[in-house]
Amino acid sequence: MPTTDARIGVVGATGVVGTVTLELLAERGFSDVRAYASSRSAGSDVGYDDGSLRVEEATPERLAADGLDLCFFSVGTGPSSELVRPTAEAGTTCIDKSDAFRLADGIPLVVAGVNDDAIDGAGIVANPNCSAIQLSCVLKPLDDAAGLRQVRLATYQSMSGAGDAGVERLRAVEPMQADLSMDWDLVGDEFDEELKLREETRKILALPDLAIQATCVRTPVLVGHGQAIWVETEEPLSPEQAGSILGTAPHVALEDFPTPGLAAGRDEVLIGRIRRGSNANELALWAVNDNLRKGAALNAMQIAELILAREPVSA
Repeated sequence: MPTTDARIGVVGATGVVGTVTLELLAERGFSDVRAYASSRSAGSDVGYDDGSLRVEEATPERLAADGLDLCFFSVGTGPSSELVRPTAEAGTTCIDKSDAFRLADGIPLVVAGVNDDAIDGAGIVANPNCSAIQLSCVLKPLDDAAGLRQVRLATYQSMSGAGDAGVERLRAVEPMQADLSMDWDLVGDEFDEELKLREETRKILALPDLAIQATCVRTPVLVGHGQAIWVETEEPLSPEQAGSILGTAPHVALEDFPTPGLAAGRDEVLIGRIRRGSNANELALWAVNDNLRKGAALNAMQIAELILAREPVSA
């Protein structure tokens, strides 16, 4: 079991994912936790357990000097690119939730319960895109059972996936009038979100040539990403067989019809509507998860627990 005496840092502690990270740390009884954010938030307080933490400015010098055992980074690509490597070089294990290091050679990209063995003692571990986490939890047990030939999916991603700005866009107006303009960039004929989903899933599953086609959209929902998935396997699986396999897989749970409301606050990826696809080797299913928990903060926490269970804490 991981020790709760580890010195833990949370960078981006005032954001939506950072807030959930602090909640998860408090639930697990971690007693030595420090909160960091940008200079705009430095000096403010964030809730922790029954008290609060004073927010410090996240700088490479501050993080290196604080002698942390492990640090979570819940900030954007730019800040992570500036902060993570110096912190790791100072001896702190860094779990980064941005896309700064996800596809970098030599840096493990980990979904707890899917590719735990990828954690190899590296100073930096990348936490995947929320949709790649969700999809990998579905695909891994099916791949182990029958092999994967190709995957097609459409994602229906909540506004909290766009961070604080997305939450504010939804809360500012009636839900069906929310600004659903994409916070993704076009790369050729696809959004970078679709490209990341494909490439990260391939890396997580160690299937570099897996055919994956995705269409990603935002929906006027606060929390909860949905995915309509069509999976073609190398060997045929009946819907009943697939349900039995998925029902015993790590970090997933079966529901007749998963919804964002059912998934909110849950730790598992909820899977339902498992049915035959267009041929004997294709399955169609629907999956939903809380993108702030297993899709972000919880997966990072589970990675941390794996690391802390293996490594001694600094004296």
